[in-house]
Amino acid sequence: MIKFIDFQTQYRRIKENLLPQIEIFLGSGNYIMGKQVYELEEQLSKYVGRKYCLTCASGTDALLIPLMALNIGINDAVFVPSFTFFATAESVSLVGATPVFVDVEPNSFNINPAHLEYQIEQVISENKLNPKAIIPVNLFGVIADYNKIYSIAEKYNLFVIEDAAQSFGSTLENKKSCSFGNLSATSFYPAKPFGCYGEGGAVFTDDEDLYNRMYSIRVHGQGIDRYVNERIGLNARFDTFQAIVLLEKLKIFDDEFNQRRKIANKYSTSIKTLKCPVEPYNQKISWAQYSVLADSKDYREFYLNKLKEKGVPTGIYYPIPLHLQKAYEFLGYKKGDLPISEDLADRIFSLPIHPYMNDDEINYIVEILNN
Repeated sequence: MIKFIDFQTQYRRIKENLLPQIEIFLGSGNYIMGKQVYELEEQLSKYVGRKYCLTCASGTDALLIPLMALNIGINDAVFVPSFTFFATAESVSLVGATPVFVDVEPNSFNINPAHLEYQIEQVISENKLNPKAIIPVNLFGVIADYNKIYSIAEKYNLFVIEDAAQSFGSTLENKKSCSFGNLSATSFYPAKPFGCYGEGGAVFTDDEDLYNRMYSIRVHGQGIDRYVNERIGLNARFDTFQAIVLLEKLKIFDDEFNQRRKIANKYSTSIKTLKCPVEPYNQKISWAQYSVLADSKDYREFYLNKLKEKGVPTGIYYPIPLHLQKAYEFLGYKKGDLPISEDLADRIFSLPIHPYMNDDEINYIVEILNN
């Protein structure tokens, strides 16, 4: 049976080293924010090339904490791509700010810098919101065009928060994801290329002052101790258990990363009937999803049904762009406002990809698609 993601084979690979550590942990009674959490933060900051790493309870918290640390809130505008997971915009709404949706590029699926600047100019001309930040998303592992984004951010004095929930391990010109922007946020949700056995996330920065504020926010805005509160914060602590799991998974991550790239390359060179994603020449990407495009929504349904008949699982990321979600009806967007995001949502679907796929499974999927 072909799996969309194979957690079991990966677990068998790390089980021998992982289980003794979990047994020690269970007997220790130190279940939250144990020493392994700080060890993981140190290793992750070195891995991505940032000075500071702050783990937290989820990928959503990893976006929320920086927004709170930057004092972004009511009457502020934050620019986000419409074609992404809901949490990117949701975190903006949770601090009281307004997400302003930006269309994406048709090939990278990432935020379109030209449309980003257009939306910033629109907000400025309307004079109702204060532009404060940009949250580019490295969708499916492809790193956004930060050279252009930085130029726009500098021009309009905006913070850049890298949403790297899907791109841990990806590189752009040998610079790792989670090292772009003023701050970076990633997710350790189990289905991610670097996932734990529950919820988790992390924020990265080189700014010591921002790090200290986020450190406080993570635990109820604490000051010199847990019962001295300097600001409004969150209960966003990271479990020691999850840190133990990730420390073990980090040992095999680079190998799994390379395997994902080999599988994606085999798909891309073999599939003839669909538009396949392309790894940019100056990037190595994590392939959080391998997403292809059918010619139309009807053709997508045809392919999905054929694959299902043959026992191949699929997914659609994402069927409704954020500007058309019911939760954001009050912002007044309508169909046709962001045509690329809307077109992608109608045609995209994702194939199984994980480091433990074998050639027979890949060839079987390719044969179904090509026939």
